Amino acid sequence: MPTAAPHGEDPAAGARGSGSTGSGLITFAGVLLILLGSLNALDGIAAIARSHFFVGNAHYVFGDLRSWGWAILFLAVAQLAAAYGVLALRAQWARWTGVVVLGLNAFAQMVFAPSYPLWSVTVIAIDVIGIYGLTAQSTSEQWAPTADGTAPPVRAERGSGPGTGA
Repeated sequence: MPTAAPHGEDPAAGARGSGSTGSGLITFAGVLLILLGSLNALDGIAAIARSHFFVGNAHYVFGDLRSWGWAILFLAVAQLAAAYGVLALRAQWARWTGVVVLGLNAFAQMVFAPSYPLWSVTVIAIDVIGIYGLTAQSTSEQWAPTADGTAPPVRAERGSGPGTGA
């Protein structure tokens, strides 16, 4: 049941809350993008430098440890850029860029797995959680696109809409 806003307050301002489930998931996914980007940057630099904590004599489908290190480092930069778009700009394009980058990272980690199997499986799991956070929204929340490409969350009123009799 909608309630009236106190005098002098914008009723739509209360509907746009940062405490909503969808907004929280998106923030969580943005933080995961920062975490994964940072860890992948370290992982990529270590692979480029051929550090000794990777499994020795690993065989890859194609390429070698150094080439996959460059690929992981490139994905790290893309993840950090997507995290900036998701967290600072709240841009719709950044969410979908994050989904694509996380999917590519999961694929790259599957190929990178011979060098550090347990780490790759862990990163793939975090990628899947991040993809969920970027794509899942509560049913009461909509993203209204704006002219500049950003999309602040706007919550719909409970009890309004099709099938509710309102």
